[in-house]
Amino acid sequence: MTPTDATPAVVLSGAAGRIGTYLRRTDGGLAARGWGLRLLDAAEPDDVGPEETFTLADITEEESRDALETAMAGADAVVHLAGIPSEDSWTRLRRANVDGTFRVLEAARRTGVRRVVLASSNHAVGYYPLGEVARVDDTPRPDSFYGVTKVAGEALGSLYADKYGVEVVSLRIGMCADRPRTTFDLGIWLSPADVVRLVDAALRGPVDGPVVAYGVSANTRGWWDLTSARDLGYDPQDDGEVFADDVEAYDWPDVLGHGMVATDPLA
Repeated sequence: MTPTDATPAVVLSGAAGRIGTYLRRTDGGLAARGWGLRLLDAAEPDDVGPEETFTLADITEEESRDALETAMAGADAVVHLAGIPSEDSWTRLRRANVDGTFRVLEAARRTGVRRVVLASSNHAVGYYPLGEVARVDDTPRPDSFYGVTKVAGEALGSLYADKYGVEVVSLRIGMCADRPRTTFDLGIWLSPADVVRLVDAALRGPVDGPVVAYGVSANTRGWWDLTSARDLGYDPQDDGEVFADDVEAYDWPDVLGHGMVATDPLA
């Protein structure tokens, strides 16, 4: 999708979260790249700018349908970031990450939004051994209930792409933060500047059917295949290796899902 002369509008669900804030506030963010931002969240950010609009909506609630469709009316794209970002009970995760993603995709379909970018996660494939090249066409091996919901989100995106013609890009995002914390993070870090580059590419790049792409920076120690991300136009510039002398040693088992344990999965 190529923006027209008029400013293209993108809806950011979960706009108050960490990645939503990076996309809005990082130098050279989405607004600086020519996108008009419509913010959507269950709580209003305290820094809504004069060029941004905000819609209050809780995607876990069926009643959010009208608000979602209002926010998306006339929009060119949606970046869906809202949801629970770590392990939790199955009930909470399902409501937020599966049912919520369905509501976002359905609202996008009903309002004629052309492209939806879904925030998936590396935890969708977290039980593959570390160090082996991870390709996007490998069978998902989620490492947690959280990871299962991300696999489900990718499947919903695939359905809406194939059945309804929505252009859907699912991004398996790594550790997106200001800086890596451990030696393991040096391979999966996604910098704030690179997440802007990644999402902008996912919004603009060529799409033919559902697309899955990994989202990490150009890390020296990385092992995820960035081919599909680069095909979208993603050109990562940062490398976690610059922090190699100032991170903690990683001494967990060789899967991503260490510690991704719900205290009560049936809550």
